[in-house]
Amino acid sequence: MIFRRLRRVWAIHRAVRKYGLMEFAGKKPGNYSRPRGERLRLALEDLGPVFVKLGQALSTRPDLIPEDIAIELAKLQDQVPPFPGEQAKAIVERSLGKRIEEIFDDFDPVPIASASVAQVHAARLKALPHSVEETESRTSGEPLEVVVKVIRPGIEKNIREDVNLLYMIAELAEKFSAEARRIRPRAIVAEYEKIIFDELDLMREGANCSQLRRNWLGSELIYHPIVFWDYTRTDVLVMERIRGISIRELSRLRELGVDFRVLAERGVEIFFNQTFRDNFFHADMHPGNIFVDATDPQRPSYLAVDFGIVGTLTSSDQRYLAENFHAFFNRDYRRVAELHVESAWLPSNTRVEEFESAIRTVCEPIFQKPLKEISFGFFLLRLFQIARRFNYQVQPQLVLLQKTLLQIEGLGRQLYDDLDLWKTAKPIMEDWMRSRLSPVAALERVRAQLPILAETIPPLATQMLRRLERGESLIGGEGNDEEIKRLREEMKRGQRRTALMIAGSTLILAAAILLAFDGFSSRMLGNAPLSSWVLGIGGAVLWWRAGREQ
Repeated sequence: MIFRRLRRVWAIHRAVRKYGLMEFAGKKPGNYSRPRGERLRLALEDLGPVFVKLGQALSTRPDLIPEDIAIELAKLQDQVPPFPGEQAKAIVERSLGKRIEEIFDDFDPVPIASASVAQVHAARLKALPHSVEETESRTSGEPLEVVVKVIRPGIEKNIREDVNLLYMIAELAEKFSAEARRIRPRAIVAEYEKIIFDELDLMREGANCSQLRRNWLGSELIYHPIVFWDYTRTDVLVMERIRGISIRELSRLRELGVDFRVLAERGVEIFFNQTFRDNFFHADMHPGNIFVDATDPQRPSYLAVDFGIVGTLTSSDQRYLAENFHAFFNRDYRRVAELHVESAWLPSNTRVEEFESAIRTVCEPIFQKPLKEISFGFFLLRLFQIARRFNYQVQPQLVLLQKTLLQIEGLGRQLYDDLDLWKTAKPIMEDWMRSRLSPVAALERVRAQLPILAETIPPLATQMLRRLERGESLIGGEGNDEEIKRLREEMKRGQRRTALMIAGSTLILAAAILLAFDGFSSRMLGNAPLSSWVLGIGGAVLWWRAGREQ
């Protein structure tokens, strides 16, 4: 194990020297025939998938790196040297247990795209599988035209070696650097390990695509291809071929008269709805994975591919993030600071007033400006520097979301640099918050908990009463008069609390019913009947009083 790690370190050292990468560390550049961007790209390709993924992430941020390097790194997205087509055919035949000719009328051995983990071949199925329920597709009457994605042979071993090396570097960093311990590099590597190994399972990617397709089926904003499960395995994925214009072909999109403002705003809408409405977001939104349907140039839509990386959030993280975004959009920096402490992103002894002031210093300059005047790279750097003073704990589960947000911002900058990210996203967040805080949503959460309460409360209450009648302690042994008296008082408070909760739930239910029939009400407040507001607030007050009966 140690020998393999040392061998990998030596490979990195050799690549740095071979391509003259010490130039990026401030060393004087040597005499090289190739430009620096090309040399960096070649070095990353030599070092394998983990480093290619790093280059892909950097290529989406031309505001953070020089333009010549960004252009060259963009080639990593689907221009990694392919492996032989005959080898790909052999993998397909071995996985599916049939000869290529039995499955496809045509299989092109020359890949149409070659990336760090897999490559993609065009093909045509002999027949539509019986398992396909949705036959509507974007292939204009040719539902049998497909793409075949094949995992690179031997890639898992190479990735494992790189991940082990990253763990070694993270361990050393945590051992010798207090700053490194604060950002928890081993936890970050563990999160990245999960993501990249998930990419090696094409069954998982197919399932991700199917879920995204269900979430957005019928939407005019984005389209996801059909997965042909009869011909999909862990190392082979067959799905509908979609035809669109790569998001990188900006000149072609301009020639067609595509409305870039609409396209940019729809990208933001898709991201925020995937994150908060669906809690299932495409987390690899670099330009190589995004195509445009320009059939209607004034209302262009997206065509998505490559679903190896998706993200989800816990309900707690989702709620805190939503409230953070909402507070940011309303410049409620006090609430942002409180949420960071409540969610344990900052230590509990953090002075909220100081953190509020620090956040205001970073955020105020960026509001009411178009995207072209905002450097999110600089903004995040400043925010990180300020948060470091307050012992901010990096949340590994949020790294993927942060990366995706940066990719969306980079895409928006390229499409329409006057885009107001806040103005576009704020209504989406407000709608989501209203739906979460509505009486109907509160009633649904209560209803979901009723079966659990119905099963657990009666047996526990019966057991407690019997022990009290016998004069026993609830935690074993003989009880004393004071303890029994105290417990009886607690049970009385519990009964009052239960009655208040039932009454509160009844009022909330009544408010929800009135809300559903608001057309019969003549007096409205906002978008709801006044009576619905009164009943809902009354129910909330009773629940608050129940909470006070502790």
